[in-house]
Amino acid sequence: MYRPILKLPKTKFEKLWDYIGCGIFMLSILYIFIMWGEIPEEVPGHFNGAGEVDRWGTKIELFILPFIGVFLWILLSLLEKAPHMHNYPARLNENNVKAFYLNSRKTLNEIKNLCLIIFAVISFQMVRIAIGEIETIGWWLLPIVLIGTAIPIIKGIVATFKIK
Repeated sequence: MYRPILKLPKTKFEKLWDYIGCGIFMLSILYIFIMWGEIPEEVPGHFNGAGEVDRWGTKIELFILPFIGVFLWILLSLLEKAPHMHNYPARLNENNVKAFYLNSRKTLNEIKNLCLIIFAVISFQMVRIAIGEIETIGWWLLPIVLIGTAIPIIKGIVATFKIK
């Protein structure tokens, strides 16, 4: 089936999510740079399900999540610009194409920015553990990550079913 390429401007919702996600993510990177001199050579490299450190690594590993975050941001931003390439049900037609594209793009935008926020929180907590402020990343982080990423996906699926 032919899918038209529509130039749909970003909604206020998407712009707000971009500002929040990118802002928090950039603050976490800035925090790493500001704290760099206080960070010991050994930092948390991995956590178990309870949020306890189960592997230590070199402090350069603090840049792994920011690097992945930038890569995800670029990739998902490119996908946001091409909603005609996303997967849709067979009932996609001329009358509902705009609604499907917007819903898909808004869902992707939310997921992208939630990932940036999650990476920022983890990076922030890694630095705090490394400098001895806290001992674990927190048992609460894993449920928040799972629920936080599931909610926009479920919302997007529900919205898809509501499109006529």
